[in-house]
Amino acid sequence: MRPVARAGVCADVQYPADPGARMELDHIVIAAERLEDGRAWAEHRLGAELVAGGEHAALGTHNCLLSLGPETYLEVIAIDPRGTQPAFARCFGLDAFTGPPRLVAWMARVENLTQALLIAPPGAGRIRALTRGDLHWLMAVPESGCSPYDGTYPGLIEWQSAPLPPQRLPDRGVRLERLTLSHPDADALETALDGFEDPRVDVRQATQPGISASLRRAAGNIALL
Repeated sequence: MRPVARAGVCADVQYPADPGARMELDHIVIAAERLEDGRAWAEHRLGAELVAGGEHAALGTHNCLLSLGPETYLEVIAIDPRGTQPAFARCFGLDAFTGPPRLVAWMARVENLTQALLIAPPGAGRIRALTRGDLHWLMAVPESGCSPYDGTYPGLIEWQSAPLPPQRLPDRGVRLERLTLSHPDADALETALDGFEDPRVDVRQATQPGISASLRRAAGNIALL
């Protein structure tokens, strides 16, 4: 990602970075109509067994997970048919999701979600406290169910428990090589991501918004779209 000035500020002025608002890539998200279908699809594509996660009671969803190394992971998520409908839109557009499983979003972790939302683009979400087992976290849940820039801006998460999910998962030898964010207004998206630095993440100009990833495995790289 090339360095860009934040919209509305002078590029010649150095503004102090706020450590609490810095973002790090946390995980990528595959949505599915049914969790079992999403898990089977991901395992077939990646040649690696996923681990059952659990239920998110406040969201009415459930998931399964795959480590992508010590600090990053892959999540397959779907509406939990046994769960309850929340009073707000589910994340990742799950309420309207149809079709085969596919990569729909990515999440970035921050040290202080309140501070991060002060500089995030409009629509990044409202803070909600969530749990799954002994995991506790704060998450910005967009009112629309979709993060800014047509879902190419990351969902924001502040973990409040340790260790992080990828450090709890068996290592299957799969790694994230590249996460590509495509958008018609790529310059604005890069500006919104100012301060986020990760060589695996690339922003590209495109006629249609989208997100794709390249993952490395023993059998060779594979693309997720």
